[in-house]
Amino acid sequence: MVKRFEDLIAWQKARLLSVAIYKAFEDSKDYGFKDQIQRSSVSVMNNIAEGFERKTKKEFSYFLSIAKGSCGEVRSMLVLSKDLKKLSTETADSLLQQAEEISKIIAGLMNSIK
Repeated sequence: MVKRFEDLIAWQKARLLSVAIYKAFEDSKDYGFKDQIQRSSVSVMNNIAEGFERKTKKEFSYFLSIAKGSCGEVRSMLVLSKDLKKLSTETADSLLQQAEEISKIIAGLMNSIK
């Protein structure tokens, strides 16, 4: 049984994605782009945590929905970063794969609490 948000696989993987995004963009001089993708990646993990801490299924589901939306934003920005050559194709594809996995895990979690 999950007792803390830190035990959730979705949160753990979102945390790893946030760290990877911060590292991938640490040398970027495009501060607006960098700030947006970093904030959206952190939003995924933070909304999972906040929803879990609310202690109701309704609120948890609501915050998971926000987290899933933020994960979509991260994926969209990763596609753009690849198009604009802000990241190598290999790095962008790896991060995209992680984000897609997180999105699927969040969707499964949302279905499990309905």
